Amino acid sequence: MQVISTTAAALKPTAIALGNFDGVHRGHQAVIQPVLQRELALAGVAESSHHPAERVYSTVVTFTPHPREFFTGDRRPLLTPLAEKVQQFAHLGLEQLVLLPFDHDLARLSPAVFVEEILLRQLQAQRISIGADFHFGRDRAGTATDLQMIAARHGCEVAIAPLQTLSAERISSSRIRTALAAGEVATANHLLGRAYALIGTVVRGQQLGRQLGFPTANLQLPTDKVLPRYGVYAAQVTLGNDPQTAPRHAAVINLGCRPTVNAGDAPTVEVHLLDWQGDLYGQELAVSLQRFLRPEQRFDSLDALKAQIQQDCTVARQQLAALDLPSAASPQP
Repeated sequence: MQVISTTAAALKPTAIALGNFDGVHRGHQAVIQPVLQRELALAGVAESSHHPAERVYSTVVTFTPHPREFFTGDRRPLLTPLAEKVQQFAHLGLEQLVLLPFDHDLARLSPAVFVEEILLRQLQAQRISIGADFHFGRDRAGTATDLQMIAARHGCEVAIAPLQTLSAERISSSRIRTALAAGEVATANHLLGRAYALIGTVVRGQQLGRQLGFPTANLQLPTDKVLPRYGVYAAQVTLGNDPQTAPRHAAVINLGCRPTVNAGDAPTVEVHLLDWQGDLYGQELAVSLQRFLRPEQRFDSLDALKAQIQQDCTVARQQLAALDLPSAASPQP
């Protein structure tokens, strides 16, 4: 999919899913669904436009930076940094992402001007989809029903996705963040509709794992990525940055500051692939977290640490086998 930062460069006319979409979780997917090509065809959106033969482009419109970051000035770590978000949108079948620069001029627009000028005139929206709790315009004064009424005056349909729940629990980015902070990976994955992934490039570390007999890949993540609770995880790893398309390998992940070897305060992500050998330096890995095994802890000796890593590997194998997840192709040396 293409990513653009000006409305002038967008393919038009559009069917727009509008929101922040951090996480691209199940609730966000419900907002996106009405603007996908299949749904547009079923709804006859193109046929109802002024130009029957015209193509309508499924589009996500979101904001950069996040409005909350703009108003507070505080850096906001993301469940899905931009590259990962684009990847998720592409998997869903969206064709383009429009990143609206969130600045003072945009923040001052009234709800009516935002809809009529940005969405309808500049992006030529034929259909708009939003969540029931979406607010927009100056002081966040516009509601989902306001958008629906404004757009209706111009013949544009607005779909309002109801708030999504699973097991009586509301699906939201903040709830997923809370689950990850507590190490509740299964809950976070359930709300996301996929495993939470840490995607980055393998860089050289201290190579202590190799000395202990458990070689690890030191993963460099985007600086704005939300990190889960420090500790040890059972995971699946794909070589390449797309956990949905590449072969998967079982792994044990250590996330934290490695207190046993006094590694400092900066967290590291160390990936030990089970039953795999090869040089990973410079490669991109996608680490899909499956289960939290234990919190980070300090050991009295390297021998005690080595024994615990061996136990972690055993437990990880058991946990991953019990989940009956898709496995890897034959390991490549």
